[in-house]
Amino acid sequence: MQTHASDESMRAYYARRAQIYERVYHKPERQPDLRAMEAWLATPFTGRRVLEVACGTGWWTPHGARHATSWLATDVNPETMAVAQAKVMPPHVRFATVDAYTFAQIEGQRFDGAFAGFWWSHVPLTRLRPWLASLHARLDPGAVVVMMDNLYSDDSSTPISRRDDDGNTYQLRLLDDGSVHEVLKNFPSRDEVLTAIAPRARDVQWTEHGYYWTLRYALA
Repeated sequence: MQTHASDESMRAYYARRAQIYERVYHKPERQPDLRAMEAWLATPFTGRRVLEVACGTGWWTPHGARHATSWLATDVNPETMAVAQAKVMPPHVRFATVDAYTFAQIEGQRFDGAFAGFWWSHVPLTRLRPWLASLHARLDPGAVVVMMDNLYSDDSSTPISRRDDDGNTYQLRLLDDGSVHEVLKNFPSRDEVLTAIAPRARDVQWTEHGYYWTLRYALA
């Protein structure tokens, strides 16, 4: 069993899970939320040059990119990105292997939109504000930023297995090969999220669905 959710172990977990990752989007109780979020996601990025953080298997990419001018979908895992690249995408979607914490591989590139789907919850609390600062540094003033992630649900979420000294929470997840992996998965409150983005955010829109939250703001 993997018992320490380090950067390396998290990458290894998602690489091994790549081919079955999208089962999480097939849960019957979540379908109304997912359809509403997919329909909504295209609107914020109309006409924008967008950076997608941690695109994973690309479930959200075609929805967000529908009316964008350009869309750079990034991830650190070639296994998950290969699943995304095999999908039918709008012609202006490009892919790149990029470290989501440093963005070093796209140094000098600028964007006026950013999307991070289900990434916030995997960022350790001590790295959250530095990560936000790094993301914002790649964006033009007035850029539109959209994030979405999970709300904790007793009837649909994997139980939390422990909490560390920094306040991060973890889950134990079972893969088809029988291996068990500890995954860092935080479930921030609305106030925690809005406090974290407050120094650079204006025109903030927060929405809660049954199983998810979405966030949209303009970069001040």
